[in-house]
Amino acid sequence: MSDLEQKIYDIVVDKTELTRDRLSRDARIKDLEISSLDFVEIVFAVEEEFDIEVPYNANTMDSDFETLGDIIDAVAAEVEKQG
Repeated sequence: MSDLEQKIYDIVVDKTELTRDRLSRDARIKDLEISSLDFVEIVFAVEEEFDIEVPYNANTMDSDFETLGDIIDAVAAEVEKQG
């Protein structure tokens, strides 16, 4: 597991009531029952942690990010763009 992935899982645990053992790249956001408010807080925390802007639209959240892996990949792509 990459450091980036570890940090994202840490943020998810911090912003939700989820336990670390429920998190994986394949875990579906819907199945984890992450509320839209918690999701927004996760996005803000990720943006702050990595000094990036996550390509996120609250209206299309469900189609943009189905799994934690989708979030990890989006963050990794933005971090890579920053150099």
